[in-house]
Amino acid sequence: MRPTAEEIERLLVGTPAHHTRGEVAAEAGVSQELAERIWRALGFATLADDAVAFSDADVVALRRVRKMLDSGLLDEPTVIRMARALGQTTARLAQWQAEIMVGAMLPPDVQPSDADLARILETSQQLLPDFEHVLIHVWRAQLAAAGTRLLTIADINDDLVPSRVSLAVGFADLVSFTRRSRELSERQLAELVEGFESRAADVVAVHGARLVKTLGDEVLFTAPTPAQAARIALDLVKTGELRIGMAYGPVLPVMGDVFGTTVNLAARLTAIARPGTIVVDADLAEGLAGDGFELHRIRRRPARGLGVVQPYVLRQSAP
Repeated sequence: MRPTAEEIERLLVGTPAHHTRGEVAAEAGVSQELAERIWRALGFATLADDAVAFSDADVVALRRVRKMLDSGLLDEPTVIRMARALGQTTARLAQWQAEIMVGAMLPPDVQPSDADLARILETSQQLLPDFEHVLIHVWRAQLAAAGTRLLTIADINDDLVPSRVSLAVGFADLVSFTRRSRELSERQLAELVEGFESRAADVVAVHGARLVKTLGDEVLFTAPTPAQAARIALDLVKTGELRIGMAYGPVLPVMGDVFGTTVNLAARLTAIARPGTIVVDADLAEGLAGDGFELHRIRRRPARGLGVVQPYVLRQSAP
């Protein structure tokens, strides 16, 4: 028999729903308006007043939010921003993990039967405690890594949490992705994209930098120093048919992403890079002076919205 939505929620969440949205807010001691803002920020739909959709676990979660607010450690706007970060991140994580489980347990291109779905759900329930433990551990480790990066940035910028920081920003782009996507099946295309993103993530992590986001055929990464970024780019071009553009300068970190002229310049340099090459701006090239990297100045050219720029091609130095 095909699992129902109620069965999935009971097996994975653990506690049955028996509160309306008004009741869950009252039980937790928060206003219904705040509770609804938190649910929306977490990515959940607004339900009818009489819909019984909340569990005792939701009450406990809201009570923890109230405790943080009562302590004065966080204000309401910060709580909402935290909730939005949590909701968006975990929604993508859950979708990604669900797709991995389905792909691992079912043969490709086969419509799953009700029995298949029940088997996947049962396996997920068995794995859930271990996944949950690993998730908390990795989150804490990533939080520590983020703190370390902030300290590194503070050493460079003389400000612990600056509104604008100087970072090396790089885009790595799969060459001829549009053409290749027309030639591949959907499964082959998915394998190409996942393989590219996995290799890029591994290289960036090895060098202690940060993969900011993936955009299908492109990844965006940042590094505290030009030398780190250069080593990442040189390793990345060995992994496949890529072109890379990088720039160094002030960026604005917002919602886990980065914005600003430096980011735009890195994107423009990627567009002019040839397959298998790395193009960097003058500031990043200057930051690599004396570090043993091979840089070749090429002709100046216009970058849309940024005027005329002086690019350099970065290559592996001769042994």
